[in-house]
Amino acid sequence: MKKTITLFAGLFVLATGIYLSAADHNEAPAVMGLGTDLADLFAYESPNNSNNMVLAATVSGLLSPNATATASFDEDMMIEFNIDNNGDNIEDLVVQCTFENNKVQMYGPYAPAAPGTSSTIDATEGMIEADITPYGTNAIVVSDGGISLFAGPRDDPFFFDLNQFGDILGGTATSFNNPGDDSLKGTNVLAIVAELPKSLLGSGESINLWVETKRKQ
Repeated sequence: MKKTITLFAGLFVLATGIYLSAADHNEAPAVMGLGTDLADLFAYESPNNSNNMVLAATVSGLLSPNATATASFDEDMMIEFNIDNNGDNIEDLVVQCTFENNKVQMYGPYAPAAPGTSSTIDATEGMIEADITPYGTNAIVVSDGGISLFAGPRDDPFFFDLNQFGDILGGTATSFNNPGDDSLKGTNVLAIVAELPKSLLGSGESINLWVETKRKQ
C-alpha cells in the first residue's frame, strides 16, 4: 500500500557533523500558525549509545501553555527527514512520520521512490507507531527493532536572545552575552524525536540532513 504526499512547505538544512541544530520560528507566512510550520531541526549522536543517532524536528513554534493544551499534529501532514549519505545533496534515504487518531506512525529509513518535492509512503517497509504524549504528562516512548520514537509537546529547546540580537543589529552591542536571555522561555513546540542505529543511515562518516513538512495530495 502506498500513499502519495506532496510538498506543502519545508525547511532545508545541511548537517555534516555529529551535532546540528537550526531554527526558523514563524517566518513563513504561508504556514504561520499551521501545524506544518517547522521550527527546529536537531541531529546528534545519542548520549546513551554512541552507535545511534537522534533525529528531531519541531513544528508549531511559540505555543503558549494554554495553546499547547489544545495543540495537535496536523493529520494531513507528514514530517520527512531527508538523508543524503554520498554528498550529492539528493536524498538517498527518508524517515517519514504521519499522524492519525492521536498516534504517530514512522516509516523508514528507506530509499524514496523518487527524490524531490513529492513523496510516497511504502507501508511494506515496516512501521513503528506510538501514542502522542499529552501535554503535561510523562513522555511516551515506543522502541522496536532498535528504533525509538516519541511525539508530543515539549518546551522549546532552541535558545535565542532576541533583544540582544536587536541591539547588535542596531549597533548598540557587538556580541551576544553569556549566557544571555532565553527569549523563547515559556513557549512550547510539538516535537517528533527518533533514535535509530547509525548503520541504518549509510556507511559513510557523515550525512547531509534536511527536514520538510508535506501535505497529503
